[in-house]
Amino acid sequence: MTRHRVRVRRASGRDRGSASIEFLGFLPILILVALAAVQLGIAAYAAQQAGTAARAAARTASLDEPRTSPQAAGLASMSGWLADGASIGSGGCGGGEARATATVEIPSVIPGFDFGSAEKSATMPCDEGDGGAGRAAQAALGGGR
Repeated sequence: MTRHRVRVRRASGRDRGSASIEFLGFLPILILVALAAVQLGIAAYAAQQAGTAARAAARTASLDEPRTSPQAAGLASMSGWLADGASIGSGGCGGGEARATATVEIPSVIPGFDFGSAEKSATMPCDEGDGGAGRAAQAALGGGR
């Protein structure tokens, strides 16, 4: 029987540290991909917060006697770090509906880039006095008009 010898080739002096250099060259690409993923998450969160603020502002604008302004209600429903760069516009109860629009600036984790803003709108039905519950109760008790 013949024995086969396995030769182990040792890295020559030129090959040593080449893996480190290759990783170092690839590192900026990895960092860029990670920053892009974080930026995408922040943009999605800003859009979600804009929707929450628009719904809260529209709900408050739809009330007969709100305790606060729709703009204040919208800003209060958002995270504080996003509320600083947000604007909320709302109209009254025209046509039986209250509509509000929230615009939130999208923060950037990549210096020098502007990602714009996220804008969401919401519509809520307006209260009709007491919401019709008082008239229904009066009719049930025989006190209708």
